Amino acid sequence: MPQVMEFKLPDLGEGLTEAEIVRWLVAVGDVVAIDQPVVEVETAKAMVEVPCPYGGVVTARFGEEGTELPVGAPLITVAVGASSLPEAPAAQAAEAEGAGNVPRPLIGYGEDHSRPARRRRVRPVTAAVSAPVVAAPVAPAVPVAPAAATAVAGPVPVISPLVRKLAKDGGVDLRALTGSGPEGLILRADVEAALAALRAPEPAPVAAAAPAVAAQGERIPLRGVRGAVAEKLSRSRREIPDATCWVDADATELMAARAAMNAVGGPKISVLALLARICTAALARYPELNSTVDLAAKEIVRLPSVHLGFAAQTERGLVVPVVRDAQHRNPESLSAEFARLTELARSGKLAPADLTGGTFTLNNYGVFGVDGSTPIINHPEAAMLGVGRIIDKPWVHEGQLAVRKVVQLSLTFDHRVCDGGTAGGFLRYVADCVESPAVLLRSL
Repeated sequence: MPQVMEFKLPDLGEGLTEAEIVRWLVAVGDVVAIDQPVVEVETAKAMVEVPCPYGGVVTARFGEEGTELPVGAPLITVAVGASSLPEAPAAQAAEAEGAGNVPRPLIGYGEDHSRPARRRRVRPVTAAVSAPVVAAPVAPAVPVAPAAATAVAGPVPVISPLVRKLAKDGGVDLRALTGSGPEGLILRADVEAALAALRAPEPAPVAAAAPAVAAQGERIPLRGVRGAVAEKLSRSRREIPDATCWVDADATELMAARAAMNAVGGPKISVLALLARICTAALARYPELNSTVDLAAKEIVRLPSVHLGFAAQTERGLVVPVVRDAQHRNPESLSAEFARLTELARSGKLAPADLTGGTFTLNNYGVFGVDGSTPIINHPEAAMLGVGRIIDKPWVHEGQLAVRKVVQLSLTFDHRVCDGGTAGGFLRYVADCVESPAVLLRSL
């Protein structure tokens, strides 16, 4: 007899506590195989296809597309051992935790032993399940005035600690809310709606309603990739005492060297790859900039490998994929890895591991047609090198005024890990390699 198993949103790694349903990949009644992706979700790190550890027939889905669910909330239920939906009432299903057919760990995910398991009795599959079963959307509730609020018996249905903190900071009584999640689970969207209702101005006269609405402007939720970027950059500004230095460099010889390398055939080498190779050589000379600060231990931690992040603009926003062990790669290998990660970024297929663990970031903002910038350090790293566009400019070359290809390089660094002499030495070495690639060959 088929056994109904409940699959919950797993811990997707890197401390993520929630994800938004972007697209369902299965419908109720579909037959799924073990480890088949069933839903595409967006986390603060990337778009992820979530595979199901059970094989059988999908009997229910929880959450509409666009719904945000906390880790541990139900996603789907699957009738294990069934090839189609039953036509007659089934017997009572055993508890999911007590039955055989124990699911194996999801591919690509680790176990989170810090989060206690939530026991849940599985409902039997009945003949009433004949159409797609999707949790019906519930309109977000508004907070009841304290005088009229009535306490709800039993524990408040909230899983996410972020939701509880948001409610506490905003003065929202969770007992007065009706959650829009599965079985009345209170989601962040419910608390945000309650906060918006508390902050809403008094209704204006009808004649003035249209101008008042227009004056409020459009509100865009700060979540997903945009929210992750905002949090990381804000933390960088709060914690890191940064400073920036910059220099103009004659990139004519670098561009000529690239043209010569690409003329001999084989995979094409990008300018970004050449700059990355220069950075890894510079970090070998100035390891202070490939480090992080441990505030708790009051220590500077110099890192043994260069995991090079690079800024990539996508339709979903700015992401920073990471090239592992960049110090061991040549320009050809760096070009291939940049191309691979950029394609994954644009298609939204980067795994969380592709976006974490960086030790130094290279930001080529010249692709936007700008000459200079003051980069914000990618916390918890110690420095970021920014590269402007390479354009023809008048330049004194060998004592004569000439038109040369000039680029502005800017380095933002954590002043706790080094002083200006070290930062200036790093930047000058990078500029020297750009102006004369032979300098890099001498250091290899």
